[in-house]
Amino acid sequence: MKPQSRDTIAERIRLQGKRLTGAEHKLVDALLANYPVAGLSSITEFAASAGVSTPSVLRLAKKLGFAGFPAFQAELRAELTAQLQNPIARHDRWPSEAPEEHILNRFSHAVLDNLRTSIKRLDHREFDRMAELLAQRRHAVHVVGGRITHPLAQYLHTHLEMVRPGASLMPPQPALWPQYLLNLDQNSLLVVFDIRRYDPQILELAKLAAGRGTKIILVTDQWMSPIASLALHAIPLRIEVPSSWDSNIAPLFLIEALIAAIANHHWPETQRRIKELEALTEAQRKGRK
Repeated sequence: MKPQSRDTIAERIRLQGKRLTGAEHKLVDALLANYPVAGLSSITEFAASAGVSTPSVLRLAKKLGFAGFPAFQAELRAELTAQLQNPIARHDRWPSEAPEEHILNRFSHAVLDNLRTSIKRLDHREFDRMAELLAQRRHAVHVVGGRITHPLAQYLHTHLEMVRPGASLMPPQPALWPQYLLNLDQNSLLVVFDIRRYDPQILELAKLAAGRGTKIILVTDQWMSPIASLALHAIPLRIEVPSSWDSNIAPLFLIEALIAAIANHHWPETQRRIKELEALTEAQRKGRK
């Protein structure tokens, strides 16, 4: 099978999930625990880290569409380079790759391709399980994002507050996180937004939350934040556009689809809550006159 040039190894693993053997699953777990760096050691070291044989590594590489382990590692190195690109490097790369069109056209083509590919790669059953989990009111939901993704966390939180009780937005300042961690336990959900140039402080937060029994839902990119190894659900989305910065259109689409699904799970209760919110908003508006 010829590798699809736009599919990362993490995405290919998701697509091949049911076809992997027990040994191959062990290799995948070892790789995703420190992706993609774990796969950049020697084939012997990589196999030993998962407790399997070197032929298992070769079989996994071929099952993912590579001629052998060197080609597999070359792709991992390319992905690591892509993860670490800063805004200037991204800006300088696009002119040589982009067609001779107006920026609006190039940008729209990239955004639409991101959406199409993200939806194609998204497991609908996993989406349904995630929405159902977020709709369960016995779970308190906490949401956090990084320097760029905090507005996404804020947007999700704003809508969660309208459709269900028990939603909390963690502030962007890591110094304030410990007091929020106090409220995290095995009945809590932590929704994390983390895209490339991943935030080590958010990773540490996720580790502490997981240690308290909290279920983690991760929204990330195709290169997969290291938080994926801690997450109950990890959703990789496409984010590249002809810009110095990554696009949040696909994550925003996911948020809005999730909110629609969550609201539908317990619509009578959600409807009553929205009506009460509207009444309170109107009462406040009249009180200001």
